[in-house]
Amino acid sequence: MEVLSHITLLLKLEALIKFREEKYSNLLILLQGFVGNTANSETKKKFFDEQYKSWIYSSDEVIIATNKLVSLVIDSRGQESDHNAGRKAIGDIVLAMRKDLLGKTNLSFTDFRYTDVIE
Repeated sequence: MEVLSHITLLLKLEALIKFREEKYSNLLILLQGFVGNTANSETKKKFFDEQYKSWIYSSDEVIIATNKLVSLVIDSRGQESDHNAGRKAIGDIVLAMRKDLLGKTNLSFTDFRYTDVIE
């Protein structure tokens, strides 16, 4: 009986990790709404919709990193935003997601970059 309980727990943990991986992937794609040529209000709105939902599954670190980006957006509303602060905020979100899914990472926020595709 104890072995079955342990297996059930492992399966639940695996399902949770897969769920978080899928949700974090969605958030990661939507973060493009804040960057370069891909920045647009529609993608930002979708990001904020997903960000609200993330409160029920994200680690504390992901929530804190996301809140920093939200504060940066609110503070720079109507003004030119600080690109370095924005890049750090987005990179910190990605790192928090990696740490949540992988347990640790040796990367820093500067290692994460979006690439604008120019037609």
